[in-house]
Amino acid sequence: MSYHADEKGYYGEFGGAFIPEMLYPNCEELRQNYIQIMEEPSFKEEFQQLLKDYVGRPTPLYFAKRLSEKYNTKIYLKREDLCHTGAHKVNNTIGQILMAKKLGKNRIIAETGAGQHGVATATVCALMGIQCVVYMGEIDIARQAPNVARMKMLGAEVRAAKSGSKTLKDATNEAIRDWINNPVDTHYIIGSVVGPHPYPDMVARFQSVISEEIKRQLMENEGRENPDYVVACVGGGSNAAGAFYHYLDTPEVGIIAVEAAGKGIHSGESAATSALGKVGIIHGSKTLLMQTPDGQITEPYSISAGLDYPGVGPMHAHLYKSGRGEFISITDDEAMKAGLELCKLEGIIPAIESSHALAIFEDRKFKKDDVVVVNLSGRGDKDLQNYIDYFNL
Repeated sequence: MSYHADEKGYYGEFGGAFIPEMLYPNCEELRQNYIQIMEEPSFKEEFQQLLKDYVGRPTPLYFAKRLSEKYNTKIYLKREDLCHTGAHKVNNTIGQILMAKKLGKNRIIAETGAGQHGVATATVCALMGIQCVVYMGEIDIARQAPNVARMKMLGAEVRAAKSGSKTLKDATNEAIRDWINNPVDTHYIIGSVVGPHPYPDMVARFQSVISEEIKRQLMENEGRENPDYVVACVGGGSNAAGAFYHYLDTPEVGIIAVEAAGKGIHSGESAATSALGKVGIIHGSKTLLMQTPDGQITEPYSISAGLDYPGVGPMHAHLYKSGRGEFISITDDEAMKAGLELCKLEGIIPAIESSHALAIFEDRKFKKDDVVVVNLSGRGDKDLQNYIDYFNL
């Protein structure tokens, strides 16, 4: 059994492309071309070159000595927070902007929640001189003002989504509408392993550079390619997909996905999709989704703007359902505490998303010799206001 997507874009029962007829040509053009383009030597060369010279890869795999001592196990941090723009998102946007160019597109749209993907998209559009429109929920625009300013400085137009909960899922809805209306010249850069096939697979492939590097770096540090566990936070799930990718079909590597429990899994203010989700369709793919008994999407909540998505990518839904992945839900309070702990023990200020992954060590025990790699997906600059408010700094 493979945990990768099949040719129809399914991970077990999850995935596929459930899209209105008007989106069919857009997705079909991508589906027919994406693997072939990604395997072209010239594409690979340009992608690798930009990752190295522009993004700053490989990112370090850092042995967190003091954190490891505290939790009595070997904790390595994959430092995606050191990427240009401050998070892993740019790995995918570089790949997709090159894909858009190969397909002859001259306008880019994107959706963003925390703003990191919006910034990463605006960044590559500036790099390539391509027009960029980013859709963002009105509420997220208010709570992520620095990222909005960055997008504008980079030349992007930021459009507010004012419907529904005015957050990420609504921004995604607006972006999809735009794409239906502009099928010929526009490429939609989806920021996570969500959406209709081929997006979940394509984004996972672009992000797989993370686990590719982990294998190499562990070989240098530990004399083996495989950790005992690889841990990542999951909202839509692109950083996790990248960290898990080369280990999906290696059963001896434990996969731990960490979701946002908000104010508690059953508090009514949560984004713990694996615990609360039922099978449904969101943004073009069949996956696990938080919904009411009659199938209406319920509003997710997390202190982290990047994790409050009501669904999860189909790869992760399959990892959960099949038992291949261990899913842990972490509350706002646990995440904030873990974030501050990393600051004090290692001198690294993590994004609140990443802090959720760090929070598992309080309760989830590991053996002394276990090698546990945590994907530190982003840095905490964008979350300073949240940290200030939460801890009264």
